[in-house]
Amino acid sequence: MLIGAHVSCSGGLEKGIDRARDIGAEAIQIFSSAPQSWRPDNHSDESVARFRERAAACGIDDVFIHAIYLINLAAESPEQLGRSVGSLKLALKTSSRIGARGVIFHVGSHKGAGFTDVLTQILTAVDDVLASTPDDSWLILENSAGMGGSIGSDFAELGTILNESGNDRLKVCLDTCHTLAAGYEIRTQPGLAETMDRFDHEVGIERLVAVHANDSKVDLSGGVDRHENIGQGFIGEEGFATIFAHEAFASAPMLLEVPGFDKNGPDQQNVNILREIRRRAGLPEPSRPIVSA
Repeated sequence: MLIGAHVSCSGGLEKGIDRARDIGAEAIQIFSSAPQSWRPDNHSDESVARFRERAAACGIDDVFIHAIYLINLAAESPEQLGRSVGSLKLALKTSSRIGARGVIFHVGSHKGAGFTDVLTQILTAVDDVLASTPDDSWLILENSAGMGGSIGSDFAELGTILNESGNDRLKVCLDTCHTLAAGYEIRTQPGLAETMDRFDHEVGIERLVAVHANDSKVDLSGGVDRHENIGQGFIGEEGFATIFAHEAFASAPMLLEVPGFDKNGPDQQNVNILREIRRRAGLPEPSRPIVSA
């Protein structure tokens, strides 16, 4: 189990590796373009090469891209749908170029239309994206907290997309904050066992390739997406200890998306808290420790 974090690539792709190293992150997630803009990335071959060299030198093998926040595969607007599909295609191509595992994204919101009514559109869009991109990068659905008609707060919706598509490149990222907010108890051993049994039945544990390790500002079934630093929210350090002890999470990288104790995003303190929880759980350290380069 690797402890990672979302890091900024401001100043150049390779700067993300430097920032990860500085906080002790063993895996990273980045934006490949501005998250609130449709503007495409324009990373040069030289920038990509520097990123890959830096990651290799520092021992960071697990890299993920988070897609922009504007994506909505359930959009009523053909323009937004087209832009969403185009953005995912470009992100997956960039993922392949930089050697990332894949692209994590929020499916979107049906805005009251209902999941069944938008399912065909989502599947058509997903198939288009996968057919037009390199097959060495995953397209990774993230579960949602359930607000605003967002898709994927119910594991069954994620499972339906995965099973109806049938493409092996479709995977899942489980966000701990979103999971609790959506009504799944993950803080106690019985609750987590029931939650992951349901996840396995609806989605499949084998499709879990990453975890967004975020504490939550809202309690069980709160229904909104509000991340908190580890130990300062409703999951708490004991809740994360329960999560770390479950076999479903033994090999999925834990990627922090927390506000940070200094309010500047994931930091060394949050990384160290998770590393200590991992140590107490008796889980091994990574075989390739992060090094300076």
